[in-house]
Amino acid sequence: MVELEAPVALEIERLMDAVEEFCDSPPPATGAERLARLIHSRRAIDRLELKFSQDSASFAATDEYETQGSVSPIHCIRLSCNMGSGAVGDRLAVGEQLNQLPESGQAMVEGEIGFAHLALIARTAIAIADAAGPAKPSFDEIALLEKAREFSVGKFRDFCHHARHVADPEGYAEGEAQGVEARSLTLTAGQGGMVWLRGLLDPEGGAAVRSALEPLARLSGQDDHRKRDRRLGDALVESAHRLLDGGQLPQMATQRPHLQVTTTLETLLGRAGVPAADVEFSPMPISAKAVERLACDCNVTRILLGADSAVIDVGRSKRVINPAQKRALNVRDKGCRWPGCDRPATWTSGHHLVHWTKGGPTDLPNLVLLCHRHHRMVHEGRWQLVKTAGGQLLTVPPPFGFSCQRARGPD
Repeated sequence: MVELEAPVALEIERLMDAVEEFCDSPPPATGAERLARLIHSRRAIDRLELKFSQDSASFAATDEYETQGSVSPIHCIRLSCNMGSGAVGDRLAVGEQLNQLPESGQAMVEGEIGFAHLALIARTAIAIADAAGPAKPSFDEIALLEKAREFSVGKFRDFCHHARHVADPEGYAEGEAQGVEARSLTLTAGQGGMVWLRGLLDPEGGAAVRSALEPLARLSGQDDHRKRDRRLGDALVESAHRLLDGGQLPQMATQRPHLQVTTTLETLLGRAGVPAADVEFSPMPISAKAVERLACDCNVTRILLGADSAVIDVGRSKRVINPAQKRALNVRDKGCRWPGCDRPATWTSGHHLVHWTKGGPTDLPNLVLLCHRHHRMVHEGRWQLVKTAGGQLLTVPPPFGFSCQRARGPD
């Protein structure tokens, strides 16, 4: 902890006493009064942020950060004040540009804009000042300030990006290229075989991923109580399955990428006391129930092993539901047959009402289309799809009571 000189220490002590007194006060009685206090306390915080910004710029003008063993003023302030690099950068930008932004600084003091608006104006001023080329554009503080008074912080941020592009389109494009170079994604196996994802995408790349996931992350019926983060996770997995099923990925080792499951016949049949199944790239085996679901609509290759686990024979790969049957299913069902689900046929796979490993035939009367989520609910979730004597489909929830819903029939 750096020691303070007596006058500065006295100022900080008075400030902290006032802050403590304010923090110990009870909330006002009415909602309107509480909102008013929020507004005025935010103005006070912004005013302190402005002073902090001025002090940060004053500190950055010294070489004290080297004395403290830091590599830059931002690094020193970040560590000393428990802040993020972006937050420190905003305050340094405001402190360094404040003399060039008199109208904006005064507007913030008077509560017309917030500190976040002021930081965006300062960042934009720096970006325009750094624009390359002989015809360097001039910075128009008033034009930005007028929009800051009008726009929310989020909308004003977009306006500032447009202003940067107008001033320096080449520099803006260069920044985009740097964002693409910064893309990264790591997948790490955690406890219990769960996979942790950590990544960074540029704005365009992030928009492309969100555009692909959002349609798959919609609620799929009245029984869908998943939170949004769960739906986005399911959407990512479903999009990967769809990409694999489409067969349009580049070949690897003379074949299209696919989800490869290796299992014994006993596991496939779901018999007691059998081992789990192995999946390529999975950090742990999968259950017999998961194998049963994946086997509903897949290619099956028979491999015979000898007593010493040597391969004796490899049969030809055979599609469980052939392409002609899948086309007929798509025409008949038009999409997922689960009640209330609007997933189209291209987002579904074929499901055996009586699984083929249990003697169910692979013909149209024993097949229905289900989306990825509802297919999992039937197999691992222990829901049942039952066809009545009249040909109607009913969904029966676990633990298989009498409450059921009529599944959507083919149009």
